[in-house]
Amino acid sequence: MNGWEMVAVACAGLAAGSINAVVGSGTLVTFPVLLAVGLPPVTATVSNSLGLVPGNLTGSIGYRRELAGQRGLLLRLLPASVLGALTGAFLLLHLPSEAFEAVVPALIGLAVVLVAVQPAVQRALARRRARNDAPPRRIGRGRMAALFAGAYATGSYGGYFAASQGVLQIGIFGLLLHESLQRLNALKNVLTLAVNAVAAGAYVVVATDRIDWRAAALVAAGSLVGGHLGARFGRRLPAVALRTAIVLLGLTAVAALLTR
Repeated sequence: MNGWEMVAVACAGLAAGSINAVVGSGTLVTFPVLLAVGLPPVTATVSNSLGLVPGNLTGSIGYRRELAGQRGLLLRLLPASVLGALTGAFLLLHLPSEAFEAVVPALIGLAVVLVAVQPAVQRALARRRARNDAPPRRIGRGRMAALFAGAYATGSYGGYFAASQGVLQIGIFGLLLHESLQRLNALKNVLTLAVNAVAAGAYVVVATDRIDWRAAALVAAGSLVGGHLGARFGRRLPAVALRTAIVLLGLTAVAALLTR
């Protein structure tokens, strides 16, 4: 990478860290940039997951106020997210790279659709809460099993390809929990941190040769600052502009992969 490409990767990490703290689609910023500077798709995914961990951490810390009272739920869901992350990382590292390159355009397409429809999902969740003026305080076994399955499924998706796992988490957990969107976002941030950290640890242990350490470090430096800024100021950003940019970047990544 030349100097300008390094700056672009660091700026992409900054944007991704901010977006992940607020929305959860930062990979749709970093992944196309890493492809554009010449990284193969699997190397880009592995390096990206490693680089986004600091941003996930600062974003989670920034939302610590909204985590009040969710400790018990987090302790029950974290094992599912960790198992999912290990499953996704195993699939990424053991399936042929051709399989990843074939499926990733579809995964990015799914992520773009999820980002685009998120406002409709949020409105539906708000209407659902409005109909439940006195939500039950206790989570029953059936709902807990569904939450565990959701955490495992989104963790597997995130361990394999991280784009929009947060959007998936908010959609699934929002249907099962009587919580505000900000508290759901705080829960999402911690689970995403766990998924990315576990997947990144697996890559470091068994796939060091597939990591571009310079790219990972640049993304990490940007995302570290971006996660803090996103948690502090991200709620003030125009949601429509942010969502439009993410969708356009996602479509760019699909086009880049299909024309390789």
